[in-house]
Amino acid sequence: MKNILLSFFALLFFSSTLLQTARADDNDIHYDRVRLSVTASAKLDNDIMVAIVYAEEEGSQVSTLSSIVNQKIRHGLDLVKKYPAIKHQTNAYSSSPIYNDNKIKGWRVRQSLRLESSDMGLMSEVLGKLQRHLALQSMSFTVSPQSKNKQDEQLIDEALEAFDQRATQVVKKLSRKGYKIIDINIATAGSRGVRPSYQMRAMAMEADAAPAISAGEQTVSVTVSGSIELE
Repeated sequence: MKNILLSFFALLFFSSTLLQTARADDNDIHYDRVRLSVTASAKLDNDIMVAIVYAEEEGSQVSTLSSIVNQKIRHGLDLVKKYPAIKHQTNAYSSSPIYNDNKIKGWRVRQSLRLESSDMGLMSEVLGKLQRHLALQSMSFTVSPQSKNKQDEQLIDEALEAFDQRATQVVKKLSRKGYKIIDINIATAGSRGVRPSYQMRAMAMEADAAPAISAGEQTVSVTVSGSIELE
């Protein structure tokens, strides 16, 4: 029994010592810590074009309207499938009532088709042909993941080098021996896409009239932030 009590008190003392040490570590005051943030940026040409075209009909018979809309979308798909460079996907189909004086006076049926390609000249040509049966809802431009990732790699190197230069500058100005990194974070930004504004039926123009295209560019950036401790 005596040996058991001695073992218990020894364990209790050891646990208390560990707890006090942990608390002491938590309460340590760290001096001469500096937080830094640097950003490297570059402009990239938008190399991807995304367009959404749609068919919409209004009338009294949903089944008739659906048949017309489906026929127009099918015609669009048949045309787009001739061009492997253009990715395509049908979007949501919807039918909704049209009210007048709180009474249903008719129906509206709609379906859209999403197109995406890096060949913007071809996209413009195909959009002109699609406008015989479909209207252009929106057109946007963005940077491809491949281009974005390649540029990010370069910017990360530049931002890390700039972080080191900034830290070294602080060390020299404060006459210290060096520094060590306490924590560091790398964040990328950009490639949200540029979307020109169009009215819903604004592009239902003369058949085969290809829309004018200017893809533009956007800024991508990498920010490196973190804390250093001076030595």
